[in-house]
Amino acid sequence: MSATSARAAAGAWLSLAALLAGCAPAPAAAPATPPVPAPAGAGAAGDAASAIRVNHLGYLPQGPKVAVICARDGILPATFEVRNASGARVLGPLPVTRDGAIAACAATARLDFTAVKDEGSYRLVAGAMTPVTVTVSRTAWAGAADTLLAYMRQQRSRFNPYLRDSVHHRTDALIVDHARAGEFIDVAGGWADAADYLQYVTTSAHATYAMLAAGRDFPRVFGDTHDHDGLPGANGLIDVLDEARWGLEWLLRMHPSDDLIFNQIADDRDHAFHDLPNTDSSDYGWGKGGFRPVYPCTGRPQGLFAGKNRADGYASTAGKMAAAFALGVRVFRDRDPAFAQVLATKARSAYALGRKYPGACQTAPGRSPYFYEEASWVDDMELGAAELHALTGEAHFLQEAVEYAEQEPVTPWMGRDTARHYEYYPWVNHGHRAVWQEAADAATKARMVEFYRRGLQAVTDRAQNGFRNGIPFIWCSNNLLASFATQGVLFRRMGGGEAFRGPEQAAMDWIFGANPWGTSMVVYFPVTADYPANPHSNMAYDLGVQAQMGGLTDGPVYASIYRSLEGISLVEPDEYAVWNTGNIVYHDDYGDYSTNEPIMDGTAVLIYVVAAYADMALR
Repeated sequence: MSATSARAAAGAWLSLAALLAGCAPAPAAAPATPPVPAPAGAGAAGDAASAIRVNHLGYLPQGPKVAVICARDGILPATFEVRNASGARVLGPLPVTRDGAIAACAATARLDFTAVKDEGSYRLVAGAMTPVTVTVSRTAWAGAADTLLAYMRQQRSRFNPYLRDSVHHRTDALIVDHARAGEFIDVAGGWADAADYLQYVTTSAHATYAMLAAGRDFPRVFGDTHDHDGLPGANGLIDVLDEARWGLEWLLRMHPSDDLIFNQIADDRDHAFHDLPNTDSSDYGWGKGGFRPVYPCTGRPQGLFAGKNRADGYASTAGKMAAAFALGVRVFRDRDPAFAQVLATKARSAYALGRKYPGACQTAPGRSPYFYEEASWVDDMELGAAELHALTGEAHFLQEAVEYAEQEPVTPWMGRDTARHYEYYPWVNHGHRAVWQEAADAATKARMVEFYRRGLQAVTDRAQNGFRNGIPFIWCSNNLLASFATQGVLFRRMGGGEAFRGPEQAAMDWIFGANPWGTSMVVYFPVTADYPANPHSNMAYDLGVQAQMGGLTDGPVYASIYRSLEGISLVEPDEYAVWNTGNIVYHDDYGDYSTNEPIMDGTAVLIYVVAAYADMALR
């Protein structure tokens, strides 16, 4: 498609009446250049009636190894076998057993080759189907977590190391919806939430905690190739903690005093222009490229125009802040005691605000009626309390953490087939693991393990298909998958056993290619396979897909959701058209803001799991 026709097609969906923020934002104005052509890979399988889908990163020698047949016509081969690089059969023939339908797959089948333990390259052969090459290697996940960190760095505001520029948002922000409205306060920093440049504490605090936890639990898998500013050069600190510190420093600015927490910078008015972050010309009434608003937690419904959220407290934001600050103290106190002391003070004050104002602090809409509809908050306070107990040893924190845990033993989305936008955020509750770590009595520890087991079982019970995928296909389905896998990792690390090792691995396999479309869901990674090449991102559109390397995309959604979106339209022909004929769709297209937008918090969650898998190979 020419640049002119691409712009014309893009223009068809620019007149959205509903501007969406964050996970599925409204499209920006039409870019000046056409999308990057998609790579030819496993996903672009033409009109094939069936295909074998595999994890493009590869499989660990001692881990589960399962490929999946997606048969659009419902016809499956009778057997499959595994051959080595010389063509010799090393496994099989084994029978192929029919499994349930999903998306365009009228039937699926699991090709289990876990018995293959030797490292090497193998071919999966199943009847007359096109054979597929797979890799078994101890290094399958090596370096992957650092690759995902590349995306986090290019999402930075204040100073963006990818652009090597102090971006426009250094003028953030003017206070709104508060007694101090109109006052400037320096809250520049942090990360853009997704392809737009809105910034939310709720997602950023969760991302910060996930990266702190990854650095704490799996330090040996990360490199030290970038400094605090995200520029090339070692500084004696693994890069995941450099990135986490960037988040902590912004969170401190967003909690400037004991009685005030800010929750959000900018709103959906940001979507009116197509710009890079250093040339952003959004206009909030103070001139193009001028100030942006910063919204406080207020404990009441919020929105400057007709649309209002349903906020009723501070605790969802305050609890996440407290947890990140408290864990940050333990990570940084030896390296930077002064910084750690500030974090310790802010951890207490944030948690106190959560206790004083229980309830959810939702994101604020601007001109749009859409917002993050987070309604859960006790999980956030549980994690904050548990981390404060780990920091201080004060018994009341652990008691409060256990009380919160009992109120929400299972994260509510688990086992459901739908939910509102970010209704049960975060999708994984690290609080149960933190309580388990702190509890001295076996009964409390066992209770936390059981809570995780219930959630994992609820999702697994819905996974009646060869991909063993039982999540609801709402916006950010990949975030849910990464969160499910995280809970599986935490469950195993808490001594829960291997009962969910298979479904956990299946979630990771899906993200990296074992899905109906045969594509990795991470932008430009791995570069040797099919990956999102046309994400809904101005950075990728203007600078090339490599600009968003490592970003986890939203992921597939129910076709009914996709069809309900106002004005959405693909810019290029759908290379996955034959695989989008079912009830779940995914498009590698700049025009699909519902399935193909990279997301900051989902990427951070995935960093934790990828690091866990790389660490497994080193044992």
